[in-house]
Amino acid sequence: MKTGPMTLPPNTGIGLKPAHYRDVLEPQPGSAAPAWVEVHPQNYFVDGGPPHRWLTAVAERLPVSFHSVGLSIGTADGLDTDELDQLAALCDRYEPASVSDHLSWSGNGADRYPDLLPIAYTRTSLDHVSAQIGRVQDRLRRPLLIENPSRYLAFAKDEMDEVGFIHALCSQSGCGLLFDINNVEVSCTNLQTDPFAYVDAIDPAIVGEIHLAGHATEWHDDRALLIDDHGSPVSDLTWQLFDRFIGRAGPRPVLIEWDTDVPDFAVLMAQAQKAGDHMARAASPLLQAV
Repeated sequence: MKTGPMTLPPNTGIGLKPAHYRDVLEPQPGSAAPAWVEVHPQNYFVDGGPPHRWLTAVAERLPVSFHSVGLSIGTADGLDTDELDQLAALCDRYEPASVSDHLSWSGNGADRYPDLLPIAYTRTSLDHVSAQIGRVQDRLRRPLLIENPSRYLAFAKDEMDEVGFIHALCSQSGCGLLFDINNVEVSCTNLQTDPFAYVDAIDPAIVGEIHLAGHATEWHDDRALLIDDHGSPVSDLTWQLFDRFIGRAGPRPVLIEWDTDVPDFAVLMAQAQKAGDHMARAASPLLQAV
């Protein structure tokens, strides 16, 4: 039985889907198991029923991270207080090891959209988003991790680059970074910037969790447009960027995200094991030489 709040280990977790509840709770002999799991808390904004029975059973055995998709941190009209209250109640109920959301917006004061939309990297945006994060952290009574976005365009009047904005945001608000390395590949490919320079510029001290995922590719004439759909294995370039970062940052809590075309549990765990192997290799000079 869980006796108190857990912390995320510097090992690999998976995004927990209903199709895999039983695999996590009743692992077969000799089969791999995740070190921790992550859920979208909005899927549990109900008082009871099967979702809570499953999540309660999982949370008694493994650390659980909440990866919110609904706070709309960058919304100009401010946070949805009902959404925040429901998230706070769920945090009180499960005491997650980590809580995160996105550097994006998803609507206005009257409407919500099923997408994570980009914000401009300006001083005004920085002050606004920092204030909203402060409200969230005060309400949840815990620090928040903010995920770097996948971007398909850049604003013409950005006043700073994304890495500079993220570092300023973490410093000003006290939040940390959920470093999604697939999003680095997606954004840098779409915006034609250097993903290795991006990874090299991130301060490991602000990174509380790493996400790895796959993406889709659309071709427009001779130019690729990457779509962040979390529906395939991690790409070769994302593995390279991951190696580059953990080579200087060391092991971190790493999540395999797979949200569409969800595979069999064994396929998901093979990706998790691969991430663990990469971290072990980065941590061992002997393995680096192999």
